Amino acid sequence: MMLSTIMNNCIAIISLTLALSIGSTVMAQIKNQTYSYQHYQKYNSLLYSPETRLHTASKPFLFKDDLLSRFDSLHSIHPVESRSWVVRKLFNEHLVDVKKDDHTFYLDFLPDFVLGRDLIDKERQSTWINTRGVQAGLTIKDKFTFYTNFFENQAIFPRYIGDYITDNQVVPGQGTVENLANGKKDWMYATASLSYDFSDYFQVTLAYDKNHIGDGYRSVLLSDISSNYTHLKFTGNIGNVQYTSMWAYMLDQKNPRVDEDLETGRYGDGIKWGAFQYLDYNATNRLSVGLFQAVIWANHNQAGYRNFDFNYSNPAIFLRPVESNNSSSPDKMFLGLNAKYKTFRNVTAYGQFLLGEFTAKEFFANNGYKHNKWGAQLGIKGYDAFGIQNLNFLGEYNLVRPYTYQHFVSISNYSNYGEPLAHPRGANFREVVGIANYSWDRMDFSLQGTWSGFGTDPVGEDLNMGGNIFKSYRTAPNTYGNKIGQGVANDLYYADARAAYVLNPKYNLRLEVGYTQRYRRIEGENTQKSGLVTFGLRSSFRNFYCDF
Repeated sequence: MMLSTIMNNCIAIISLTLALSIGSTVMAQIKNQTYSYQHYQKYNSLLYSPETRLHTASKPFLFKDDLLSRFDSLHSIHPVESRSWVVRKLFNEHLVDVKKDDHTFYLDFLPDFVLGRDLIDKERQSTWINTRGVQAGLTIKDKFTFYTNFFENQAIFPRYIGDYITDNQVVPGQGTVENLANGKKDWMYATASLSYDFSDYFQVTLAYDKNHIGDGYRSVLLSDISSNYTHLKFTGNIGNVQYTSMWAYMLDQKNPRVDEDLETGRYGDGIKWGAFQYLDYNATNRLSVGLFQAVIWANHNQAGYRNFDFNYSNPAIFLRPVESNNSSSPDKMFLGLNAKYKTFRNVTAYGQFLLGEFTAKEFFANNGYKHNKWGAQLGIKGYDAFGIQNLNFLGEYNLVRPYTYQHFVSISNYSNYGEPLAHPRGANFREVVGIANYSWDRMDFSLQGTWSGFGTDPVGEDLNMGGNIFKSYRTAPNTYGNKIGQGVANDLYYADARAAYVLNPKYNLRLEVGYTQRYRRIEGENTQKSGLVTFGLRSSFRNFYCDF
């Protein structure tokens, strides 16, 4: 079912691309690419300079103008001089690279071969990843851009990731998985994205991909941690205002479709819909403020089939008044604020605030009312730290109150394909993240440290302490006295260091060595320990999160 959905989405988008591929002779001036924090941070000196006034929160970007120039520069950095076709293809160029007056096309093979060994875990497990992938990109004139990739994967993961996959039946951020013998996992993953640039004021994107709202590593509004989903996105720009409206078709394997007349009948994963809107205002070169809204609803609930709700189809209005007009609305609604301020030449402060439910009297009483559902983020990020070119950094603090992303039924909670749409921890946590990146010539270095304190539900007890967003908030045991970290106390310490030599910047082909250390202390249990050293030949710009 998952493969069929992926292929149908890819075929539909490719067909639309070909149908629209008639045009005049102008070189391509737009490109798109999947979002990856590690790649996007290389644009910091342009995005967060006080000399620019770019909209930075809504990702992935449509690369054009100055962003496209930086994109092309990063994909052609430090070329290896050679007349040899093999050398040029290995180090400088796409495997297939066609450039004509009215269109361009490229095709690459994307290997991801990694060997690892856990030096601390009691089982001293060997790990490996065997991925074979392809990517292709097409531009037509200066209006159309299309990108797609496809990966076939097998792997043995470190124990904590394997346990996550077993519990959730999903590879983090990559969709459904088949569990094979001896702990081996098998899965497929694909992306497709088509964008049309009508003018400087209006762009449309149809994609099977992810989205991220915010300037930080995490997002408490909408992040890229879950699997891909089909969506249609409108982006409008007028002066210093950018408005994004998006409608998403998502799946939920935790709530499969069933035939009510046949107890054993199953007809694929459950369906849910989402509508998201983000209004960003660049008040000055330094200050930006954005307003966010989202609503999630089930395709089928106790009242019957709803399908797409056309009440949420108008891209020119915010959603809250529409949802409020239904006095018994079963939908999950969120409001949010995103802001950044370029405090110094190379340092930016940013933050977010998400509101799920709010009762002013209870909120200011500070009594732990269960329906005061909110999350927040504060952070700083910068580039060229200490005067060292290409040394970028980020420091971030996130917290989310218990029950924030839960709903009275899990099919309409804030999730996609069994994973949260916002923070990977779900809710009921505090977190501190620090990241440093440095690039020199074709060498990339990264260092990350994370601490997270959170509460989980007691094992063997049917208690809902607010962290698991797939439980109903109606089962919360206490109306008052709820606080972040309630339940079984957990402390997670995570550190990751990587060094890579980029063989080919066109598709991020690199030799990479890394070390990841993870400690999770659980109240009343033995500490989980992992120290994984890895080496591999890797590629692509995908972003997957295993720091949970």
